[in-house]
Amino acid sequence: MTNYNLIYATAASRDEALALGRALVEARLAACANVLPGMSSVYWWEGRVEQADETVLLLKTRAELVEAAMARLRELHSYACPCVIVLPIMAGNPDFLAWIADETQGAAPAP
Repeated sequence: MTNYNLIYATAASRDEALALGRALVEARLAACANVLPGMSSVYWWEGRVEQADETVLLLKTRAELVEAAMARLRELHSYACPCVIVLPIMAGNPDFLAWIADETQGAAPAP
């Protein structure tokens, strides 16, 4: 079942992740946003190893809304190169998946 996707993103703070999640849920590009603060990241950036505290943002959506959701995340995000990746939901509680569909019905897919 690949009609649904989980979008994984990181944000600089809990407040930013909540704002991003709220924007996508309000636009019906995602049915739900989970904000998981307290992550520490180690990564290469501009030629050197960096370390930062970040917050994880998980969004549940329909596959046809992924491009629009990613575009909106990139537009609103504070990072120059935000981490935004998409994972297929291969299976799940049918009632929950139907809820995702119901809560994102008003959203238009990306052109």
